[in-house]
Amino acid sequence: MTKQDLKIVFLGTPDFAVESLRRIHEGGYNVVGVVTMPDKPAGRGKKVTASAVKEYAVANGLKVMQPEKLKDEAFVDELRGLDADLFVVIAFRMLPEVVWRMPRLGTFNLHASLLPRYRGAAPINRAVMNGDSETGVTTFFLKHEIDTGDVIAREKISIGPDENVGSVHDRLMMLGAELTLSTIEHIIKGDLKPIPQSEMDGSEIATPAPKIFKETCRVDWSRSAREVHNHVRGLSPYPTAWCELMDGDELQGTMKVYATKVVDEVSEGVPGRAVVNRVDGSITVECGQGKVQLLEVQAPGKKCMPTGDWLRGCRMEQIGFK
Repeated sequence: MTKQDLKIVFLGTPDFAVESLRRIHEGGYNVVGVVTMPDKPAGRGKKVTASAVKEYAVANGLKVMQPEKLKDEAFVDELRGLDADLFVVIAFRMLPEVVWRMPRLGTFNLHASLLPRYRGAAPINRAVMNGDSETGVTTFFLKHEIDTGDVIAREKISIGPDENVGSVHDRLMMLGAELTLSTIEHIIKGDLKPIPQSEMDGSEIATPAPKIFKETCRVDWSRSAREVHNHVRGLSPYPTAWCELMDGDELQGTMKVYATKVVDEVSEGVPGRAVVNRVDGSITVECGQGKVQLLEVQAPGKKCMPTGDWLRGCRMEQIGFK
């Protein structure tokens, strides 16, 4: 079977999926259809916006389908009419069985973790937030339970102790595209030997990676300095950690925190109490154990900036956080 003989349907939505779609398309494979989320309002102006995957597909003349419901009969019939051999799924919705069982060579998913660790919607964030020293990408064949199918292949990367989730995301995106192409090549050769996740290294620590909500992002200053630091970098630059900015006992609004540095892991103090040095432009915040220095912040009504830049224009007398 040649690349052009293999008919592929690609299913995905965000930027993370685009690199894999680009590699498949530019690699000469026959992409007969692209399935992505319907356009939706985004941003403050609520302008209707297409997904990153749709933008790439349209720009490259690929057929696009945007079903509201994946079990819709008209969509299922249209999908079946493409007579695809293989479905490739990256950062998309949970598929009904009528969809993932359709292609003769199966449906595989690229997941941004070393399965069985971090099954769920936010695997990259959760790995960094938990202070893991490594993560990776996994391809696996779909089955009923989400992110539990037999593993085709995995690739690892290390996570730096101060690296943020944005950097890890971008490296996994590139690594994932390579693994996706490799997986397709092995499917064509017919030499795959998928392994049940129960037999993988780390199977004893299968963990969830639930979706992140606004309250998830709130900084808990009662935790250790290292945990606070990991929390911040695991949410930076998006969706971003936040806390309440105080001037004495008066709430000033929400402060977003983009970057921190651990400066003390031992001392005990009052969680959220800040030591401000207007000479060197530093703010050090006490945690349940230890202290962190704030490096980049976004105060109410301001842009993200180095803490010293914000502090120079700040007229608050008793800065604190909660």
